[in-house]
Amino acid sequence: MKDGPDLVADIGGTHVRFALVAHDGAQPAHEMTLLCADFQGLEQAARHYLEKVGVRGARRAAFDVATAVTADLVKLTNSPWAFSIEQTRRALELDQLLVINDFTALALSLTRLQPDELHKVGGGEGVSGAPVALIGAGTGLGVSGLFPTREGWLPIQGEGGHVAFSPVDEREDGVLRVLRARFGHVSAERVMSGPGLVAVYEALCTLDHVVAKGLKPEQVTDAGIAGTDPHCVEAIRIFCGALGTASANLVVTLGARGGLYIGGGIVPRLGDYFFGSPFRRRFEHKGRFSRYVSEVPTWIILAETPALRGLAFALETNFAG
Repeated sequence: MKDGPDLVADIGGTHVRFALVAHDGAQPAHEMTLLCADFQGLEQAARHYLEKVGVRGARRAAFDVATAVTADLVKLTNSPWAFSIEQTRRALELDQLLVINDFTALALSLTRLQPDELHKVGGGEGVSGAPVALIGAGTGLGVSGLFPTREGWLPIQGEGGHVAFSPVDEREDGVLRVLRARFGHVSAERVMSGPGLVAVYEALCTLDHVVAKGLKPEQVTDAGIAGTDPHCVEAIRIFCGALGTASANLVVTLGARGGLYIGGGIVPRLGDYFFGSPFRRRFEHKGRFSRYVSEVPTWIILAETPALRGLAFALETNFAG
C-alpha cells in the first residue's frame, strides 16, 4: 500500500471540488474548486489538482457524482463527463477508488455538521434517533436520507429528484402543462434546480403570452429577490413552494421524524427571502398529515463543502454502499 494522503472529490454538473485527507479522522484540506468544462474528463481534472497542490499521487480516493452509480461506467446526468471507475483507479495509480452518489456523500456528512453550520426554518423539534431526510437543489435536485441501524447511520442511495413534479394549484398546473409539452416527463428536478428556475420562468412567460428573456438561473434568482421582473418573482416563489411540497413528500415517505436537511447551492443563495417564502407553509400543508410534518424541523445546510467530509467518512469506514 502506498504512502500519501487520500483524495476526495465532489463532482457536480458544473464544478468539481477536490481536497486531500491526511489520515482517517482528519478534516479535508487544500480544497480547490474547478470548472468541469475546463477539462476533458475527471482524470485530467484530478491530475491538474494534484499538480497544483504539489502531491505526486494519492493512496486512496473517494468521489461523489451527481448521478446514480449502478455499474463501472459512470455517466453524469447534467454533464458530458463519463468515466470507468476501474480505469480511473488504474490511471491515477490508486489502491482504492470509491464512487458514490453526491447526496449519499452529503448524507454521510450530516452527523459531522456543527450547530453553526445549520439554519433552522420554521418550528418542529423532531424525534431523536429517528430517520432524517435530505433534499437539495443546484444544477440538479438531490435526495437522500439517513436510517439508524445497530452499526450506525445508513444513507439512502437513490434518485428521488426524478419523481414526478406535483403541482398544487392552477398556476402550477399551467406550468406543468407547458413543461410537459416541452419535456414529456416533468420530474421534480425540472422545476427545483438551476435549469428548473429558468424553465419555470419561461413557462410562466408562455402562459402570459410574454416573450421570455434569455436569463441564467442566477439572473432569475436575483431579479426575483429584487422584484424587478414579475415572472422571476413568481418563478422563485413557485420554486420555494414546490420544494416545500417535495420535502414533505420525502418526510412522510421515509418516516423522517428526525428532521429534514436542505443542501444544494440555490437555497443559501436566496438568503433571507427563503425564510419568508412559501416553503414552510407548503411543507406543513399535508392534509391529514399536516400535524405530523409540522413537528418535523427543517434546516438549511450552510457549510461550504460538507460532501467532502462525507467522502472522508466513507473512506474511513470503508463504506460499500
